[in-house]
Amino acid sequence: MCLGIPGEVVALLEEHSDLAMVSVEGVQRAVNIGLLREESDGPLDLVPGDWVLIHVGFALSKIDEQEAKASLEWLTGVGDAYTDELDALAASDIT
Repeated sequence: MCLGIPGEVVALLEEHSDLAMVSVEGVQRAVNIGLLREESDGPLDLVPGDWVLIHVGFALSKIDEQEAKASLEWLTGVGDAYTDELDALAASDIT
């Protein structure tokens, strides 16, 4: 089972305009934010502290903190599927 998981943007990576450092349950990884650029008509409206929904290394959408925390609470209750997704995130490196 593959899940979209919420992560908090820690920093936008200046050397790679389509990457942001995102923290998920304390695991920090670079995530591709290019799809969010395509989603908006203007400049990317993403700053450290924002929350995004992540799947296989891509930020799919920007979400609010309340939605992120509710999702994390639910995902924690899912068990193995969420743990597997966190393990995959921890092992990934797209930089």
